[in-house]
Amino acid sequence: MKHGYVRVAAMTPVIKVADCDENVKQIKTLMAEAYGNRADLVVFPEMCITGYTCNDLFLQDMLLDSALKGLEQLIDYSVKTKDMLVFLGLPYMYGCKLYNVCAAIENGKLLGLVPKMCLPNYGEFYERRQFTPGFAECVQTEVGGVKVPFGSRMLFASKNMKDFVVGAEICEDLWTPAPPSINHAMAGATVLVNCSASNETIGKDKYRRNLVNGQSARLVSAYVYSSAGEGESTQDIVFGGHNIISENGTCLAEAKKYANESIYADIDLEKIVSERRRMTTFVSDLSQDYTVAAFDTDMSDFELKRFYDKAPFVPDDLLERNERCEEILDIQTYGLKKRLEHTRCKSAVVGISGGLDSTLALLVTVRAFDLLNIDRSCITCVTMPCFGTTDRTYNNAVELTRKLGCTLREINIRKAVQQHFSDIGHDEAIHDVTYENGQARERTQILMDIANQTNGMVIGTGDMSELALGWATYNGDHMSMYGVNASVPKTLVRHLVKYAADTCRDAVLSKVLEDVLDTPVSPELLPPDDDGKIAQKTEDLVGPYELHDFFMYHMLRFGVRPEKLYVIAKKAFAGIYGDSIIYKWLRTFTWRFFAQQFKRSCLPDGPKVGSVAVSPRGDLRMPSDASGAIWMKELDKIKEENHFE
Repeated sequence: MKHGYVRVAAMTPVIKVADCDENVKQIKTLMAEAYGNRADLVVFPEMCITGYTCNDLFLQDMLLDSALKGLEQLIDYSVKTKDMLVFLGLPYMYGCKLYNVCAAIENGKLLGLVPKMCLPNYGEFYERRQFTPGFAECVQTEVGGVKVPFGSRMLFASKNMKDFVVGAEICEDLWTPAPPSINHAMAGATVLVNCSASNETIGKDKYRRNLVNGQSARLVSAYVYSSAGEGESTQDIVFGGHNIISENGTCLAEAKKYANESIYADIDLEKIVSERRRMTTFVSDLSQDYTVAAFDTDMSDFELKRFYDKAPFVPDDLLERNERCEEILDIQTYGLKKRLEHTRCKSAVVGISGGLDSTLALLVTVRAFDLLNIDRSCITCVTMPCFGTTDRTYNNAVELTRKLGCTLREINIRKAVQQHFSDIGHDEAIHDVTYENGQARERTQILMDIANQTNGMVIGTGDMSELALGWATYNGDHMSMYGVNASVPKTLVRHLVKYAADTCRDAVLSKVLEDVLDTPVSPELLPPDDDGKIAQKTEDLVGPYELHDFFMYHMLRFGVRPEKLYVIAKKAFAGIYGDSIIYKWLRTFTWRFFAQQFKRSCLPDGPKVGSVAVSPRGDLRMPSDASGAIWMKELDKIKEENHFE
């Protein structure tokens, strides 16, 4: 499919132990189902043609011959499931020794056999009684009169999708200190498969899930794990069919145990490759002696079934969200604490507007002062009303300062700004960028001078979403002495303030914080409307922050190009924003992101809190004059294809 997606499946047939004909029939049924669901890759359990629990029956020629015939039938059947790569397990005889293998088949061909390297011989497992450990280097063997490669060091590479490279291991291989999948990934495999027969004991499912997720994270890969289930002998152990599909540490799909449930997921290979490219510690070793078998991939489009969270910075689960909020507040607080200690500064200055960002900055400053045992009265909160200030934001700023025990200074800047307009010859009736930025810079000048008066430090309030858009006045609110919110996106700022409201244990303070949350985001640089309410609403001008935060996350974290970003945004915000609205604000975000880098190139220090940041000294070392032409050109293509205005 376009944009680097492949659909993978982990399936568990209901088998009959030692009845290869019946098992082949069940596997064919599931292959047909997977093909109907447009799967590109399907993984079946270990020994699924015979059943894993055959024990000493594996030493019988009758069973081995039947298994080989079953494989040949499935190879022939794979013609009907065109361009679908299938991995399945069986016993295989080579050089008078028996091996536990998985076979890779596609389009009527056996592409290769991969042996199990690590045979468990402890607890309930006695595989060495019947089987021989596998070997790394590939040899040639013959199945049905056709020579095929046989060995662990084998990769399966798509002919027409360069990032789709598969490596295979079997069950216990994953549970060892040095799984074969490590070498597979270093040699280029982006997708790892495991044909497994892992029985159930108390708590084993959690360990197994952590193991699969952890391996996919460590190897920056997708991991498709298929396990034996119902039908295996329960003489001494029980199998749950616990299938798992993970991508870079995130579980995309997981089967219910004891249900023989087939699971599907759409893997994002471009995301995996982007992450490997970014991580300089992900070491590739393409010099390894690997045999590569080529396969075909169906490149036609299908409806993407992958889930995209419209708020990628904010956990859905309330408990996890609260833990995240506390952790972020700690990072911000301890970052500021260190800066105050280093400079021996016992005073702080915060421009308090009654809005979200300045509220969060003040809450963080209060926490830092409490840790340093400095009286909160040493925090000077400065409210600077002017042309656009409303009673609502003013009153919230005053009450917030009072309840937190800080010192309030009110400095009306109207006369100073009017004098400035007179000095530069600007007509106050013209509400242009000069009118707005003149106020913002006057406020910053006052904050800096008060910091000098109090031997203090100006605490920055601007958030990462504003910085990504360049929605800040250069050398105005853009500047501070330490920017505590610099890597906190707007959607997360809201939840941090909400968390403070819910946990502050002060009814009056909580009420103020709740009203701050309900107040429209605004710089309040234009006069209020006739009813005295905020007239200048930021999201009406630059677009919804939830869209911009979504764009920012995927573009900066994974390098997602505009065409793909538009596709996944439509999926994430279906029913909330129309296609043309998403396109409009994506175009705005992209243009502003490139045009406004010069503001980010000289940002004050501030603590990084998440995996996305825009610090010029860390995560975003980007030239201020970089052209966004190729990104805008792709957006033009989207416009033409969709006939947008």
